[in-house]
Amino acid sequence: MSLTKTNAFDELKAILQEEKEKHEFEQTVKKVYSKKPINYNKLTQQVKKAAATTSSLECFKPENMYHSDKDTERFLENSPYMDAYNANRIADGDY
Repeated sequence: MSLTKTNAFDELKAILQEEKEKHEFEQTVKKVYSKKPINYNKLTQQVKKAAATTSSLECFKPENMYHSDKDTERFLENSPYMDAYNANRIADGDY
């Protein structure tokens, strides 16, 4: 008789375990699908706002966008870029 009670208890335990797992799954699904959707228009608005403010940045003003020939020559005069260029130019025979 104890064998029957044990089997019934194990069956009941298995049924309750399945119900518990089913309930946890349903709760997880509800939690996932109840999240607030992403508002992609907000990003677009932020990009538009940033684009509007770029005109106020100094780097986009015409006087700051370009270097004069004098500034360029002064920079390249003692730079390693110019040294490497001259060394390669002489080695290639383009002097």
